Amino acid sequence: DAIVRALEAAKAVTDKPSLIKVTTTIGYGSPNKANTAGVHGAALGADEAELTRKALEWTYGDFEVPQEAYDHWRQAIQRGANAEGDWNATLSAYRQAYPAEAAEFERRLRGELPEGWDSSLPTFTPADKGLATRQHSYNALNAFGPNLPELIGGSADLTHSNLTDIKGEASFQKGAEGNRYLHFGVREHAMAAILNGIAYHNSGLIPYGGTFLVFAGYMIGAMRLSALSELGVIYVLTHDSIGLGEDGPTHQPVETLANLRAIPNLLVIRPGDGNETMGAYQVAVANRKRPTVLALSRQAMANQATSTPGAVAKGGYILEDSNGSPDLILIGTGTELDLCVKAAAQLRGEGHNVRVVSMPCVELFEEQDASYRESVLPAACRKRVVVEASSSFGWHKYTGFDGAAVSIDRFGASAPGPLCLEKFGFTVENVVATAKGLG
Repeated sequence: DAIVRALEAAKAVTDKPSLIKVTTTIGYGSPNKANTAGVHGAALGADEAELTRKALEWTYGDFEVPQEAYDHWRQAIQRGANAEGDWNATLSAYRQAYPAEAAEFERRLRGELPEGWDSSLPTFTPADKGLATRQHSYNALNAFGPNLPELIGGSADLTHSNLTDIKGEASFQKGAEGNRYLHFGVREHAMAAILNGIAYHNSGLIPYGGTFLVFAGYMIGAMRLSALSELGVIYVLTHDSIGLGEDGPTHQPVETLANLRAIPNLLVIRPGDGNETMGAYQVAVANRKRPTVLALSRQAMANQATSTPGAVAKGGYILEDSNGSPDLILIGTGTELDLCVKAAAQLRGEGHNVRVVSMPCVELFEEQDASYRESVLPAACRKRVVVEASSSFGWHKYTGFDGAAVSIDRFGASAPGPLCLEKFGFTVENVVATAKGLG
C-alpha cells in the first residue's frame, strides 16, 4: 500500500522527476540467507527455496504462475491496444492537418536519412591548409548539421576544446526543448548514459557527445552498453594522443584506443586528414545499429593527395603505392599518417618499394573480404611498420613477427605537444630507421 501511494504521489508531480526510495532486505523470506551477501550472486538451492516458500506461505509449484496474476497482467493487452488505437488516430489527424511535418516525423521514426544530408561536406587537397581533425570535425558538423535536423548533442563542458557546437544552434533546456545543443556538465558517464537513452527511445534522433579521448575511461561502461545494445551513438573524442602536450600523462590517452578497439560492435575511427574526417562522419551517421568513436587530434596535419572520404568505409586502404610489389608497408593512422608518407618518400629515394596504408578503422577493415584485405596487406610482404602515437597493443596482428611498431608503451610526459612527439620517436627519421632496422 505504501508503494502504491508513493507511485500515485510521484505521478501527480508533472514538472520534475521523482525519486522513490524503497528500503528492502536482500533475499527477503529466506530463513538462512536473507540480508546476507550469500543470496546476491547464487541460487538459494532446493532446500533453502523450499524453506522460503513455507516462510512466505507460497503454495504454488515451481514456475507456476497463479491465474489471478495472469488475469491481472493480461489487462495490459487491451490497454495497449486502446493506446495504440488512440495514437494511430492522433497521427492520422496530424497527417491531414500538417502533411509536411508528419512526413518528416515519420521519416525520422523509420530511421531514414534525408536525401543529400552529406552533400555539403567539403573535400581537401594538399593545397588546403592543414588542420587538426577536431577542427575538421567542427567544419563537418557545421556543414551537414543544418541538413540533419535529427542530430542532437553536445559536450561534457569542453565545447570549445572538442568543437562540438553547431553555429546558430541554441541550448536545450527547460522552456527551450526545441533546441538541440546539450550541455552535459563535467560528467562523462552521465553524458554517455543520456546519449544511450536518446538512442534507446528510437525516435530517429542521432545523439553525439564530446570530451577528451582519455576521459572515455570515465564512461567506458556506458560506451560498452552502446555497443552491446546496438545504439548508434557518436562519440567525438578529441586530444587523442601525447600530442595534446602540457596536460601531461593524466590527459594523454596512450592505452585508450586499444581499450576501445577491444569492445565488440564499436567502430573506432582515427582519421588522418580532412577527407578521412568527412568520411568518418559519413560512416558514423549511417551506422544506426552500432556506436562510433571519432578519435580526433589537437594538432594540425597535412591533407593527403590521395585520401578520399569514401575510403574510410573500407577501414584501411592503399594511400600510396610503390612500383611493383612492395617490399615494405608503412601503416599509419591519424596525425602519424603524414609521418608514413614522408618516411616513404625518403625510403623510395633510397631504392625501396614502399606502400603506405592508411588504417583509420581496424574494425571496418576486418569486415572486408579476404581478397580485399590481401590486396592491401599482402601476406608476401612481411616487413611492416605501424605508426600510431598510442599503445602497440593489438597492432601485432598486422606487423607479425617480422614487423615493428612506432608506438608508445609507457605513460607520456608534460611538455609541448611537438616536443612530446619528437622525444617519443614520432619523427620521420625514427620511422625510417625503424623500417631499415627490419633488415
